[in-house]
Amino acid sequence: MENSSGFYAPLAYSAWLPWAGAGLLLLVAGWLAFVVVSTRQGTAAAPAARPAQPSDPSAVKREYLRRMDAVAADAAAGRLSARAAHQELSLLIRGFVRDVAGIDAPRMTLAELSRQGVPAAASAISSLYPVEFGPEGGGTEPRDSVAAAAETAREVVRTWN
Repeated sequence: MENSSGFYAPLAYSAWLPWAGAGLLLLVAGWLAFVVVSTRQGTAAAPAARPAQPSDPSAVKREYLRRMDAVAADAAAGRLSARAAHQELSLLIRGFVRDVAGIDAPRMTLAELSRQGVPAAASAISSLYPVEFGPEGGGTEPRDSVAAAAETAREVVRTWN
């Protein structure tokens, strides 16, 4: 409608436009709720079944002792740094615990490993931490730290029941 000054009145919004906006907001809220609900992890995941005990634990012990000796020899020959040797020994201890006891030790923190009832393995791994996670080439460790660490790792394997 035109008035005497020549201006037109603003057009009114359609009645469905506010409903379309509200519907769009509900659609976005529903999508966000779906994303949050579908990506949440369950609070009580069923624990994984432990693998069967090895049929010949002495063979497993011999294999891990052989691998620990190889790490110590590589470190003594200079093919492995002290840090790399300590890391490898830590992995070997954790792998041994997994293979013999069925505990998923390679994926556990030291605190989790301590709570699993394997104090010898947890103690041995904690003794490896200063060199394993310390500064490279700090020079504070004695030259034979790898040999001592390898002996600690071997002791865990030898005394396992």
